[in-house]
Amino acid sequence: MNQNLKISFIGGGNMASALIGGLAGTVTDGGNIHVVDVNPDALQHLAQQFGVTSSATIDAAISASDVVVLAVKPQQMKQVVDKLLPYIHGQLVLSIAAGIQAIDLSRWLNGHDAIVRCMPNTPALIGKGITGMVATRGVSEEQRAMADLILCAVGSTIWLDDEALIDAVTAISGSGPAYVFYFIEAMQQAAQELGLTAQQGNALAIATFVGASHLAAESADPISVLRERVTSKGGTTYAALNSLEESGVKASIIAAAKAAAVRGKELGAEFGRD
Repeated sequence: MNQNLKISFIGGGNMASALIGGLAGTVTDGGNIHVVDVNPDALQHLAQQFGVTSSATIDAAISASDVVVLAVKPQQMKQVVDKLLPYIHGQLVLSIAAGIQAIDLSRWLNGHDAIVRCMPNTPALIGKGITGMVATRGVSEEQRAMADLILCAVGSTIWLDDEALIDAVTAISGSGPAYVFYFIEAMQQAAQELGLTAQQGNALAIATFVGASHLAAESADPISVLRERVTSKGGTTYAALNSLEESGVKASIIAAAKAAAVRGKELGAEFGRD
């Protein structure tokens, strides 16, 4: 544990709370974490559970931080950064907001260039997240290591060389849990229509996703090979996959991910203006 690492969070919502939960007492002491949020209940909860300090407004406590995590919605970012500007003097800035580009953050921060854009996902809430990350040129090796340390507290990380790929990460892993939940919901409904109870369908659908995911993660074989091993010519799985193909499910999933990536770019253009 780095007892001296000081981190400020601007925003205390679900993702910030997940990160704080992974950091407090493991990466750094809870007292080294400062949280700014307008919701007093959220601040009270974080203070009681993790021992963080807190404030309803951005204040001078930010100046003492090594890392400032921007955990606010894209449409709030410009207003937040304007208030943050007087307290930024070389700290690493981590942004977990979709769409907002580092070049815009840097411009709003008067040229500050120690910025890492991150796209975590909601399994971070249980320590099973994955985060795509990209650093600006002004990020030192030490700061890069700090960024990795912070996001690894809630899962794994992948580093990108091109910031434009963050929109692809957003589309695949950032939004991805919703696709999985959508498919689980469909399986649950199918289970009930086939005569199983809601409880039975829920148990079967979730356990199947968990088991298949673990198998995919632990197997050295390509996903296509794992799929083929379940699929006997003329069998039940074969019939199901043929139905999915005829309905264009794979193409629809690909199109959906591309739509998410496009929306990420749109958010950057929409909320990255001065």
